[in-house]
Amino acid sequence: MNVLHVSVECYPVAKAGGLADVVGSLPIYLNRQNCQASVVMPKYDRKWVHEHEFEEVHKGVANSGNLRFQYSIIKEKNDTLGFPLYMVDIPEYWYRPGVYTDPGSGYGYWDEFERYTTFQVAVLDWLKSWAVKPDVIHCHDHHTAFIPLLMHSSPQFHEFAGIPSVLTIHNGQYHGWYFEDKLGKLPKFYDEKIGFLFWQGKINALSAGIRSCWKLSTVSQTYMYELIEDSNGLESLISHEMVKSKGILNGIDTEVWNPETDTYLTKNYDASNLYDGKYANKQALSRKAGFDPKLPLFIYIGRLAKEKGADLLPDLIGKFLDTGNRANFMILGTGDPYLHERFNSMNTQYLSYFDARLDFNEGLAHQMYAAADFLLMPSRVEPCGLNQMYALKYGTIPIVRKTGGLKDSVVDMGDANGYGITFQNFSLEDAEHALHRALELFFNKKALKDLQSRAFSLDFSWEASTDKYINLYKKLISK
Repeated sequence: MNVLHVSVECYPVAKAGGLADVVGSLPIYLNRQNCQASVVMPKYDRKWVHEHEFEEVHKGVANSGNLRFQYSIIKEKNDTLGFPLYMVDIPEYWYRPGVYTDPGSGYGYWDEFERYTTFQVAVLDWLKSWAVKPDVIHCHDHHTAFIPLLMHSSPQFHEFAGIPSVLTIHNGQYHGWYFEDKLGKLPKFYDEKIGFLFWQGKINALSAGIRSCWKLSTVSQTYMYELIEDSNGLESLISHEMVKSKGILNGIDTEVWNPETDTYLTKNYDASNLYDGKYANKQALSRKAGFDPKLPLFIYIGRLAKEKGADLLPDLIGKFLDTGNRANFMILGTGDPYLHERFNSMNTQYLSYFDARLDFNEGLAHQMYAAADFLLMPSRVEPCGLNQMYALKYGTIPIVRKTGGLKDSVVDMGDANGYGITFQNFSLEDAEHALHRALELFFNKKALKDLQSRAFSLDFSWEASTDKYINLYKKLISK
């Protein structure tokens, strides 16, 4: 069975969020179970690309409506990621340092439609040259969602009509909305199929993929049902397509995220020295941040975005510290410029208790998971979430709002066999109550150690999820 994953992110090549972690991990585990999985993504101007050796395997010229462009396909020579990695090289649209936004300005690229369209058309044009086509084409999010539609609705790609397609929604809030005047930059469609492109009067890439794919998946079961209630305008469509939908909780790569072998840590640890190991890492991180390691350490790692609940953090942390509570808070991430300003101000206001690092630093993220007592995830929307799984793997207690994959993967410590702290409503009051529960837990050392041990023993590796994907693929192929 040969499965090709199509994505604009893949860790460690180019990462903006959890999509990259999934695409960089799932194919590894598929290959270990004798499913030949590979990834194709755009070629970016990124450090990882410069540091690895590639060979050109295909060169072509493709048409996407009135867009005519040259492209080449390069392959990473040594399969160092654990699977074959292909990159589509279209320099005028893709050879840039940012995945979605210009790092210099912080704003999205003006030619987004042309970028995504040329990438997807190039992938299918390249696949025409394959003597043996993939058994399944697995697309990820709206950036690749035109592919299922093109496969069965465009005469340019009619030969793919019998190949199963899977579309995974990692974040249903982003659709790829475009005005109708972009239609001329897409390949020709059969007249009876062109309506699949449109939703509420505009071109909508995600809706096109949802209606056209053979199987629709999301990255947790709860999130699948949440999309029926809130998917930014696609609620009725997703409800209609539930018959072909399946939620599969993501896993984590336990070779990358493993405190026993993690080279970023000051001290590696396992179940036998969990508490000593975490404290050694906490001491090292506290020296870097100017913290007192005897105080509880709360961390937030991720995009500073509304859907992540990051806009709740300044008031939550400020009120907590202003009312006399003593704890350390460390933030790692980038995003909303307004939040950058707030956190920079708090760096001075709460010196020795607050440290915001407004960048992306993979090594520091690993150190924070190992050092922290608690991870904050007050998400408004969280399709799956991986950070809570990373935290648990390092014996760090997640504090999460009960939504999406957070609800599916974190059991409150007040429930049977619980190992986390959860709250229901997205509000300052509920989040503050969760912080106080954490503070009380921190000073009950026996209870804290018991919870850390339980968290550390959990298994969120990819094995179970991989089996579910393989079964899904097999059922599609059998049709």
